[in-house]
Amino acid sequence: MTQIPRSALILGLAGVIPFAWGALTLLAPALAGWGQQTLGPRFIGPYVQLYYGAIILSFMSGVLWGFATKAEDSRAATGYALSVIPALWAFFMTGGGPTSAAINLMTGFAGLLILDFAFWRWGLAPGWWMQLRVLLTALVVLCLAVGPIF
Repeated sequence: MTQIPRSALILGLAGVIPFAWGALTLLAPALAGWGQQTLGPRFIGPYVQLYYGAIILSFMSGVLWGFATKAEDSRAATGYALSVIPALWAFFMTGGGPTSAAINLMTGFAGLLILDFAFWRWGLAPGWWMQLRVLLTALVVLCLAVGPIF
């Protein structure tokens, strides 16, 4: 495996901030109060996590679509079809309340990791891709798990 480019690692970790912020505001009521007063209620707790999580799953669909453009023959069609799954998952599975939405997002991110592996295995993703994706997925799922637990 090759080393994750510094910019990809930094930007990937920065993308975890809204998930971590949401988890912290669930764990620290004083922080939640400050966040609600300063940023508004949509930017604390499960609200920020769930909204942002749906956006990120949709974004990752676009990333996978980009990988699919490098494929040929039937693998390209398969890649395009698989690439839309995360966005559709986010669209259909994030309703029904914060607990079920968080669980569905955790499932969606776990499923995305499987798709990441497939695209990586097919040689469509960079050599360092899975190192980055495993790290980010673990952090995101851990942060999302705080909601259903508390």
